[in-house]
Amino acid sequence: MNYEERDSLGMYRTQRSNGVESIVHKGPGPELMGANTLVGNAVYSKQDDDLGVIIEIMLDVRSGRVSYAVLSFGAFLGMGGKLFAVPWDALQLDTKNKRFVLDMDKERLKEAPGFDKEEWPDMANPSWSQGIHAYYGTDAPKDPPAH
Repeated sequence: MNYEERDSLGMYRTQRSNGVESIVHKGPGPELMGANTLVGNAVYSKQDDDLGVIIEIMLDVRSGRVSYAVLSFGAFLGMGGKLFAVPWDALQLDTKNKRFVLDMDKERLKEAPGFDKEEWPDMANPSWSQGIHAYYGTDAPKDPPAH
């Protein structure tokens, strides 16, 4: 289900005009979006490979920035699969297809640092954060969360 389908508050309204859907710009999206509507969105590669789904959004509460999207990849009916903390800056919103795009192929994502849902890493650890940002080719925040 994409963000428009989960929009219970009407933030991303669409209307039909001559049988064609067009965005009504009365709400905040897509430049500013609610976290609840983003959880559950699909993530695809630039090669159009399905890379998984966003299951959580991690906020740095001290800075107010979105730090990571936690991506579930390789799970079947909620069983198995790895979780990945993908730096928010590594994702691009594809408003046409109503999904996110990660500039990484499926094989490279399979090799990314991941974790089990029962053993989450300490995402506030500056060393962990630097390693994740290096893997995804994004800049680590200059003022990482206090640890």
